Amino acid sequence: MPSIAGSKFSSNGIHQNSNSNIVTVDVGGQLFQTTKQTLSLAGSKSLFSKISSSDHVIPFIDRDPELFSILLSFLRTGNLPSKAKAFDIQDLIFESQFYGIEDLLINSQSNPSQLDAFNLEKSLILPLSGRDSPSAISTTPYGSLHVAHGSKITSFDWSLQRKTTILTQFTAIDSLLSLSPLVAAAGATDFSGLQIIDLDKGSVKQTLSWENVTRSGSTVQAIGASTEFLFTSFESSRRNSNCIMIYDLNDGLRPVTKIGHYEIFGADLDSAIPATKLQWISSHNLLMASGSHSGPSGVSGNIRFWDIRTGDVVLELKEKVDCFSDVTVSDTLSAMFKVGVNTGEVFVADLRSVNADIPWVCLGDGRKVANGKKEGLGCKVETHGNQVFCSKGGNIELWSEVLVGSMEKRDSGLQERVFRKNIMGRAKDIGGSRITNLSFGGSKMFLTRKDQQCIEVWNSARPF
Repeated sequence: MPSIAGSKFSSNGIHQNSNSNIVTVDVGGQLFQTTKQTLSLAGSKSLFSKISSSDHVIPFIDRDPELFSILLSFLRTGNLPSKAKAFDIQDLIFESQFYGIEDLLINSQSNPSQLDAFNLEKSLILPLSGRDSPSAISTTPYGSLHVAHGSKITSFDWSLQRKTTILTQFTAIDSLLSLSPLVAAAGATDFSGLQIIDLDKGSVKQTLSWENVTRSGSTVQAIGASTEFLFTSFESSRRNSNCIMIYDLNDGLRPVTKIGHYEIFGADLDSAIPATKLQWISSHNLLMASGSHSGPSGVSGNIRFWDIRTGDVVLELKEKVDCFSDVTVSDTLSAMFKVGVNTGEVFVADLRSVNADIPWVCLGDGRKVANGKKEGLGCKVETHGNQVFCSKGGNIELWSEVLVGSMEKRDSGLQERVFRKNIMGRAKDIGGSRITNLSFGGSKMFLTRKDQQCIEVWNSARPF
């Protein structure tokens, strides 16, 4: 019998009833039976779809029948069966790629919705080559990981299999953003330009730069992105001007516009602070840009919310008393969180009503006085879903909102919010060197520690 055109299988000469809903397939000499409905769950572009349309003959596929059995069970239930634990995850990935269902496998095994903050525990250590500790990490939504250490970038796929380590032109990388599992944007505070790097080939695809009126070069202070745009905070090499450039991700990184362009004159400290963190707030269609400066009178900074369509600042918070060590916004909670650099406490600002007078509310010890000790120096704060994660030294605090229906409303008409703290991890996970980076991808949390050449992986989903 002739093989089926365009497929990866052939006929074994045995006929089957084309009018039946039952499909029979021969894999490596073993017969399997399933339904057309089950095979259709794999998608129209998969090999399973071709199998379901192979009328009259029983197709033969020269592959491992045991692995096929696992993937067929996966199609039936949406979950890998327990017998999958006997196989290496890479074998399952290779087979899923052959049959065209890797996306289904990724969605099942590394879905962001599977992250259970209360059950996160340290599950894996990913060692890095060389002596350099990680300076920046970045993830994709389904768990691919890029790590900058020294002048190198090491990439892991969603299953945390090491894929590549490449050498860059940077002495050290300060900003790193995943644009895809194979492409990242990288920049440094001592090297001119933002580089778009092909991590598979180890080559620079494109260099983006900005020049001020003096035509001097510019270094990268921060990178952020939305689904449409890439945002880059530049500071001139002479440190006398800064701006945020916006590029179109869907049009070859074409420059769209610039916002927050400041030329610094005299002692205008506020304009001298470039944005060192950029975060797109999709619920408000605004870009948050924050930056701080340490001087003789302490740490001061500003947080600006930009409307990128008009180039206007919608909201600005000037930080002087207990400036942020780190700040982030949760779309899910419609709130902004910071760690005070002096007190080390976590604060929340309610963004359910964006106006010029948004007060910070201390979630921890509100009696602690900003005494200049900088207890929060180096602390990180990030959110995932409706949970807030804050690093304190070598530990991570988990802040969760408690929904209380009887809470009184404030003068603004919004209900008071209550957050409670938990310390993450089991007893053996608590402590260690200071946490320097914190990020989330897929169902996992990734963190790095001072002077350690590795990545810690915290997982809540049970491995297959």
